[in-house]
Amino acid sequence: MASDSEIIPLLTPYQMGKFDLSHRVVLAPLTRQRSYGNVPQPHAILYYSQRTTNGGLLISEATGVSDTAQGYTDTPGIWTKEQVQAWKPIVDAVHAKGGIFFCQLWHVGRVSNEGFQPNGQAPISCTDKPITPQIRANGIDTAEFSTPRRLTTEEVPSVVNDFRLAARNAIEAGFDGIEIHGANGYLIDQFMKDQVNDRTDDYGGSLEKRCRFGLEIAEAVSKEIGADRVGFRMSPFADYMEAKDSNPEGLGLYMAKSLSKCGILYCHVIEPRMITRRITVEEIKECPHSLLPMKKAFNGTFISAGGYDREDGNKAVEKNCTHLVTYGRLFLANPDLPRRFQLNAPLNKYDRDTFYTSDPVVGYTDYPFIEDAI
Repeated sequence: MASDSEIIPLLTPYQMGKFDLSHRVVLAPLTRQRSYGNVPQPHAILYYSQRTTNGGLLISEATGVSDTAQGYTDTPGIWTKEQVQAWKPIVDAVHAKGGIFFCQLWHVGRVSNEGFQPNGQAPISCTDKPITPQIRANGIDTAEFSTPRRLTTEEVPSVVNDFRLAARNAIEAGFDGIEIHGANGYLIDQFMKDQVNDRTDDYGGSLEKRCRFGLEIAEAVSKEIGADRVGFRMSPFADYMEAKDSNPEGLGLYMAKSLSKCGILYCHVIEPRMITRRITVEEIKECPHSLLPMKKAFNGTFISAGGYDREDGNKAVEKNCTHLVTYGRLFLANPDLPRRFQLNAPLNKYDRDTFYTSDPVVGYTDYPFIEDAI
């Protein structure tokens, strides 16, 4: 158990733009598939409020920007009035406990099939290359992906506009800001990665052209709600959903510099060690920190993600390798994670089998808090 005199880097205050954070432990954006019919549900009020601390930053689960953005069952959206209204009490519950809440805006692109799309149409992407069928993250279901339809040059601005409108809706719902999901093989990542993007127009070919789509979204959203409310998440080193790049270091550095010029609030990057979804503790410990060039190139707040525990999160902050650290599986299973880090107390073990089930309680809001007596 930690002593009262011990300084815990993760639990030191941090000024993120205009937001006063009391600590550096961030709730990662976690898809939970409990938003029935793509509408956030009342049980999410308890889920998010459980994980809220006064001055703590939370990032919402990935939230669809349009009716073409969906690729998973029961993931939330924010493109309709009903969805906006459903988010409001959830956001209010976080604010009631003093939390800062950002909404992650998402479009899956080709990681979808016709069953999720309006009128059974083909999913949209930067390409017409399909993804091979694979086991979903829950380790059970086989995901079948339809052959995508390549967006025309003229259509791309309308998708950029979908993100702009979704950002406006997020602010209307009460969120403090938004995070653009440019990671994990989804639409923006599809445009950025040269293994996927085979375009020959203004959105393909060179690194600058491949990154244009994501940067146009960052600019449009910043103009709509203010750059001081905008974050961007990316995974240049990863190959999720067959989205890989031949020069991830160059991609990450270019995006960090470009996003810095946009003046956005934060850059949220997934560690290179998270190339696959299932990694061991040994793999985490052996992988050196390699996001420093991106952090140095970005003028705002830098957030790191990817298999951190208490010890290496503290080291990363202490050595100024990052400003904030997101926690996913540990925060999912430990709603009072910052408190447990403070006490250096044992952690609940997460149950992977209930990550993506639709139950409104089991594996969602039933993880226990630490005993007050500890």
